[in-house]
Amino acid sequence: MIKRLELQTTSRIQLVDITAQVKGILRNEEISSGIITVYVPHTTCGVTINENADPSVKDDIIALLGKLVPAGGEYRHAEGNADAHIKASLLGSSVNVIVESGSLILGTWQGIFLAEFDGPRKRSVLIKVLPG
Repeated sequence: MIKRLELQTTSRIQLVDITAQVKGILRNEEISSGIITVYVPHTTCGVTINENADPSVKDDIIALLGKLVPAGGEYRHAEGNADAHIKASLLGSSVNVIVESGSLILGTWQGIFLAEFDGPRKRSVLIKVLPG
């Protein structure tokens, strides 16, 4: 069964730590081993795994993506959010995490982030737990 997180982002560009919510869904599934897929069904946001201990890492990621793909670039897409589409494509729309002993297998400093590039918006995160 697919579970859904509904989030409201607060800025045009932000990384939102959703690790606790994903862990909560996993607890409710009561599986001891498998894979969990975290997927965003949107074209202007993504999902990534990175450090969640030092907030400056999020700032650095956002700053570098802004330099690589500036908001005011000369894009053909007429809606004014072409940079958001490109940034979302660079990060990707899903991540998989191993589940063992009922817990996400993440590194000591790792967290799961929704990457908003065209907010603020209401966003959905779809989660599928595959026992195994």
